[in-house]
Amino acid sequence: MTAAPLEEGVLKGDLVLRGRRSGRGLGRFRRMLVAARTQGIREVAGDFILDLGLFSPARLDEGVPAFDETPEFRYNLIPDALMLGSYLLGLELAADGKAVSATIETPLEGVRLDNGLVLSERKCADWEDGWKLPALERRNGEIVVKLSGDFPKDCTASTRLNLLDRVEYADRLFRALWKELGGTFRGTTRVSFAPGGRTIAQHRSRLLGEMVRDVNKRSDNPVTRMLYSHLGTTDLLPPGGTTAERAERIVRDWLREKGIDDAGLVLDNGSGLSRKERIRPATLAAVLREARSSPWFPEDLSALPIAGIDGGVRRRLDRSPAAKKSRLKTGTLRDTSALAGYVVDTGGTTLVFVAMINHPKATGSVARPILDALVDHVTRLRTAR
Repeated sequence: MTAAPLEEGVLKGDLVLRGRRSGRGLGRFRRMLVAARTQGIREVAGDFILDLGLFSPARLDEGVPAFDETPEFRYNLIPDALMLGSYLLGLELAADGKAVSATIETPLEGVRLDNGLVLSERKCADWEDGWKLPALERRNGEIVVKLSGDFPKDCTASTRLNLLDRVEYADRLFRALWKELGGTFRGTTRVSFAPGGRTIAQHRSRLLGEMVRDVNKRSDNPVTRMLYSHLGTTDLLPPGGTTAERAERIVRDWLREKGIDDAGLVLDNGSGLSRKERIRPATLAAVLREARSSPWFPEDLSALPIAGIDGGVRRRLDRSPAAKKSRLKTGTLRDTSALAGYVVDTGGTTLVFVAMINHPKATGSVARPILDALVDHVTRLRTAR
């Protein structure tokens, strides 16, 4: 959008990108820029404005320490109201037995790779085990991403990395795409609230059912956190409070409306990727039971991973009667492992299943077999209808 006049192909002011819902993928953003060019905008004489004002505060990531030792990976991204391309640098990696090649998926203006990856005998499935945190170097306005560590022979992999500050990422992405489309821009990119103007192009978010598939099938923490934050933007509540405070109120009001006890519930960012969040198994089980009575339950159920087939349980329970029938979401942190969802017993009865293990020794190799054995046991029961 813009409030500036357009004169002979020159936009005499700022171009604004306002974030209101589910974020914009790179393809969608490019189509919006194509629409701007189609409407005659050749040069942007002002700045490129990122309007993140939907959430309060607008930058939930500022001042927040890294969650773990791998801040570069996607799951650690803290969302905002825009989520332009998820602010992630896409990389394509390939080794042919002689060398490792690395390519940036979507070029960013003034960003290039310094590829120091070496070949190893590691299994391709374990390529991330040889990964080292990339270093960033700035040289005359250019950003050099230095890759190091090892990569398996005869292996290909794709990854998306949280390396650049989101404003800098948006700036360099906009410059690269706008130049590709034949546009000119000499201003700066900054975060600001835009009071209004005319709409040049817009993208509507995906439906909630589609986003929930990302939440559950791919364990997408940034999307989960974004959806939780959007609860806090509803006009069902009176004005006031931070987005997180309002989202928590919506959740607790819903639980009380459904008669579900929220004792012991601690909410932080809504995704579970937190050292603060807590929920009792009985509370989660009550939510799952309530979901079954919802007219939207088919959408919810289809989003849950199928044991032995996909999602976080694609390599689990494949030799159990639970395979292809049970739908279970994993939950994993250091010292914690959990499963929750729906299990079908031998009599065809669908049962709510919730199990959590909290212990310093609850690593994946220890806790997951215990949880899987419990699912297998429940599946072999015959529950009276």
